Amino acid sequence: MVESTIIGLDVAKQIFQVHGVSADGKVTVKRKLRRSEVLGFFGRLGRCTVGLEACGGSHFWAREIGALGHEVRLIPPAYVKPYVKRGKTDAVDAEAICEAVSRPTMRFIPIKTAECQAALMVLKSRDLLVRQRTQAINAVRGHLAELGIVAAKGLAKVGTLIAIVRDENDQRLPPAARTALKLLAEQIEVLTERVDTLGREIVAEVRRDDTMRRLTTIPGIGPITAATIQALVPDPGAFTSEPD
Repeated sequence: MVESTIIGLDVAKQIFQVHGVSADGKVTVKRKLRRSEVLGFFGRLGRCTVGLEACGGSHFWAREIGALGHEVRLIPPAYVKPYVKRGKTDAVDAEAICEAVSRPTMRFIPIKTAECQAALMVLKSRDLLVRQRTQAINAVRGHLAELGIVAAKGLAKVGTLIAIVRDENDQRLPPAARTALKLLAEQIEVLTERVDTLGREIVAEVRRDDTMRRLTTIPGIGPITAATIQALVPDPGAFTSEPD
């Protein structure tokens, strides 16, 4: 049996597609794999280069397949697209990945560790909470403006509006409006507490990490930015600069 030297793996939630070629470019394998079969399949293969399109779950599979002794490469989706020869299917995508990973000038994405992904989850969760809080604040501002009640811009001034909402003696708010806006006020406070909790966790992690501490010495870079740089670019050496 001719051994595969390059494998293109199209990652999915349940059904994965494999496309493999030999050293002389002949197709050696084209098949589907259930999620539970993936590691067993690669465990039986001789050492080869495995290409994956960078997408949800690809860093996990890159680590797992790499642990079996294979050389795993992650490719940006935009760099795979030119190699899609016909209508988009899982089989066609796997073939395109296999072709793309073999190109000598192809650029690849560094594989993130689980710890690096966890740091990104903290940052993205904080960002989501900040956006949800902003939506709630804008809703309170908008509703109160309809009743002629406004406050200066800025998060610090939201407390003034919340105090008005909770002031039962303020007759400018109809009872139904006060009931609804109290719920939004509580949501703002809960979200603020959660944002602060994650912010403290990020700051503590920055203090523990030498690289992030050095990043914060750059003017204009604080703990959040330093943590983001570290999480998104764990190995700056993977991004080479081309000469002019």
